[in-house]
Amino acid sequence: MRVRDVLTHKGTSVVTVRPDATCRELLAILARNNIGAVVVSSDGSTVTGIVSERDVVRHLHDRGAAILDGPVSQLATLVVATCGPEDPSTSCARR
Repeated sequence: MRVRDVLTHKGTSVVTVRPDATCRELLAILARNNIGAVVVSSDGSTVTGIVSERDVVRHLHDRGAAILDGPVSQLATLVVATCGPEDPSTSCARR
């Protein structure tokens, strides 16, 4: 199975959040879209990073509730591995 096959089934829409959005705003986006992660982007198309529910939980555990009012950029993974539509889904999973 190739990435394009997954996208055909799941769709190609990408939800983004601004790096300066608060963690509270991020949580609202995740809940509203029923998703577990979003792409961090200042312009809606350039990938700055990615942030997930897991990132929020880990930072809450380490630093407490104060992170909720801080920027998403402090939680995000800034080095993002990408793949193309013709790549096998197994190779993407390994990355």
